[in-house]
Amino acid sequence: MELKDIKAVYFIGAGGIGMSAIARYFINRGLVVAGYDKTPSTLTRQLEKEGMLIHYEENVDEIPHACRDPKACLVVFTPAIPDTHKELCFFRERGFTIEKRAQVLGTLTRTHKGLCFAGTHGKTTTSTMCAHIMHQSHVDCNAFLGGISKNYGTNYILSDQSDFVVIEADEFDRSFHWLRPWMSVITATDPDHLDIYGNKEAYLESFRHYTELIQPGGALIIHTDLELRPNVQEGVKTYTYSRDKGDFHAENVRIENGEITFDFVSPIENVSNIQLGQPIPINVENGVAAMAMAQLNGCTVEELKYGMETYHGVERRFDFKIRNPRHVLLSDYGHHPKEIMASARSLRELYPNRKITVIFQPHLYTRTRDFYKDFAEALSMFDEVILTEIYPAREQPIPGVTSQLIFDNLRPGVEKQMIRKDDVLDFVKSRDFDVLEVLGAGNLDDYVPQMAKLIGLKEK
Repeated sequence: MELKDIKAVYFIGAGGIGMSAIARYFINRGLVVAGYDKTPSTLTRQLEKEGMLIHYEENVDEIPHACRDPKACLVVFTPAIPDTHKELCFFRERGFTIEKRAQVLGTLTRTHKGLCFAGTHGKTTTSTMCAHIMHQSHVDCNAFLGGISKNYGTNYILSDQSDFVVIEADEFDRSFHWLRPWMSVITATDPDHLDIYGNKEAYLESFRHYTELIQPGGALIIHTDLELRPNVQEGVKTYTYSRDKGDFHAENVRIENGEITFDFVSPIENVSNIQLGQPIPINVENGVAAMAMAQLNGCTVEELKYGMETYHGVERRFDFKIRNPRHVLLSDYGHHPKEIMASARSLRELYPNRKITVIFQPHLYTRTRDFYKDFAEALSMFDEVILTEIYPAREQPIPGVTSQLIFDNLRPGVEKQMIRKDDVLDFVKSRDFDVLEVLGAGNLDDYVPQMAKLIGLKEK
């Protein structure tokens, strides 16, 4: 089905962060947009305000009339939806065009110049940073992001004039193989999703195949430290980057009084005295990748500097809620051992003389089973570790796989405690933390606003 033939779009799993960005694209095009999600959320309520029809009961009768014509309605679903879902079965039985979210994004990369950001971690922040730099520049862009940009209060950016589209390329379920990037950044290839891939070799092979999809005339910007050996088409340039080496890198990094400034070294044109609007050490490296992509696509030195200085971050990505000399509270989506390590290192650089406590909710039984020793090693970089039960997401429990596996492997000397998620607020109320990070991709983050209130009361 061609995009021009679509009159309505129906989403099964409408409230997912990636799905909602595409929903917003079609809402902005003036189409009828409707769908199902399991539970209401801040995101689904916002989508309803923007004009989307959403219901929360698996019920074919709730599908609106405008979404019942197979010739005019595109159905988009998330891989997390089971094959037995009644509404999915309804559309399949009637011959509707049914696509995964990634397939729709793939179509967009065939009609726009796709600037795609792939990697085990770092892709949401880096893609959002690049989208902001480009959107406020003379180049402009559209964007489908994996998190809510604090600059725009949304995960979708619309441009009437730009041919560029910034996309977060997700390796889960090999989704990124649907894309046809004009250019791509690859931030990291630490094995993940082994329930899908089975082993590290298959995971790396999936990324290698992804590099073959970059279009001639475009470019690959790849982190210097990856095991991945890319296999790009003829006519695709390859660049390297990192914080301190590669074709694109940072020099003269200064961290003083809560501010971070550095110089950007580039084969195109160097940029001096870049100030980070979200001053977090890991954002030096993220910023190098984002600026490399933006510069390769025409952004000027002044536009790079302004974009970096005015970037405010992404919700749940090193997201400070309280930041003062007495208390620090932040929320972070980190759910892979390497992400946790990077988060811990950044906090240590920012707060070298303060006690840092983390409350971590592991995400998925399979990920915990595959990486519990790596999780324990990463979490041991904090002074104190509080573990809650595993957030299952799409999975059923696995016998013997609990947070206890991580707990038992934490290094000696680390203060540690296991608590139920439902007891977290009482726990926060009973303690006076110095620096507290709430970590994980599950639903523990729902409690963060109440934690902020409880900690704020202690300051009065």
